[in-house]
Amino acid sequence: MVEPKFGWLSPVAAHAGSDFEPIVMYQDEHILPSVLPHFDSVWIADHFYGFDPDKLEGFLEAWTSLTWLAARYPDIGLCHHVLGHGYRNPALTAKMASTLQVLSGGRFMLGIGAGWREDEYRSYGYEFPKVSVRLRQLEEVVQICRLMWIEPHPTFTGRYFRIDDAAATPRPDTMPKICIGSSGEQIGLPIVGRRADVWNGPYYGSDDDWRRKREIVDRAKTRDVPIIQSQHVDRGTPREIRDSACGVHRDQVIAHAMRSEPTPQIDPRAIMPAVHLNTRELGARECGEHAGSEHCRDRPER
Repeated sequence: MVEPKFGWLSPVAAHAGSDFEPIVMYQDEHILPSVLPHFDSVWIADHFYGFDPDKLEGFLEAWTSLTWLAARYPDIGLCHHVLGHGYRNPALTAKMASTLQVLSGGRFMLGIGAGWREDEYRSYGYEFPKVSVRLRQLEEVVQICRLMWIEPHPTFTGRYFRIDDAAATPRPDTMPKICIGSSGEQIGLPIVGRRADVWNGPYYGSDDDWRRKREIVDRAKTRDVPIIQSQHVDRGTPREIRDSACGVHRDQVIAHAMRSEPTPQIDPRAIMPAVHLNTRELGARECGEHAGSEHCRDRPER
C-alpha cells in the first residue's frame, strides 16, 4: 500500500469573507509555520482576479506568490494548481520554472493545464481558442519546457509555438516534474499519458470513472515513468484518507485540503495532531477552487 502525500492549497484570494486580505497572507502569519511541517507540498491557484461580477475580489499572482512561499518555507515542495498555459509565453514559463527550481534547490513541480476561464483571458488581452486547440498547445508547451531545461541550445518548431536557440541557463540540476491537470478523455488524458509525471485528475465521479480515465492515461503512455495521480480531499480522518487514496484506482495521491470552511470538514488530525483551527484561521472559502462551487460545476472538461 502506497502512503499518500499531502499538499496544502493556500488560497490567494482576497474577498469579503477574508476582509479583502489575501488568505495566504493571513495563513502565513497564523497557520503555515505550524502546519506546513506536516505537509509535503504547498499549492497556489492561478487567477488574476476573483469571481464576483464587480471584480472587487483580489487574487495574488501565482508565480510571485509561490516564489514568496518558497523563500518563506525552505523545506516544502512547490506547485501551482494549476497554471493556465495561455497566460504566459511557453519559453517564459520554461525559464521561470527553471529559475524557481534552481532557487528552491529542486523543490518545484510545474503544475499546468489548458486553462478554462474565458473572461479572464479576454480581460487580459490573451487569445482563448477552443478547448481542443488549448490542449494541443499545452502539449507543445510541455515539450518546450523539457527541451529548455536540458538542452544548451533548444530549438523547437510546432504547430502553435516555436523557439530558436532559447537558452535557459542556469539550467536546473534536477529537471522539474510536470503535473498536468486534465480530465477530458478524447485529448486531455492521452496528453497526460504521453507527457506528464503527475496527473492532477478530477476529484469527482465514481470508482468506475477513475478506472476508465486511468486506463486512457495508461494506454497513451510512451515512457517508463509512473503517472502519480493527484486527488483532492476536504474531509475525513487520516485513516479514511489513506484508505481512499490507496484504492485500486489510484497509484498515489497528493491530497489537498481544498475547503477552508466550515473547519470540521477537515479533520484536525489530518492537518496536525492536537491542533484545532477555527474558521477564521483557515480563512474564508475561496470561490471556484474546490469541488462543489458553482464555478467548478460549470467548468468545462479539460
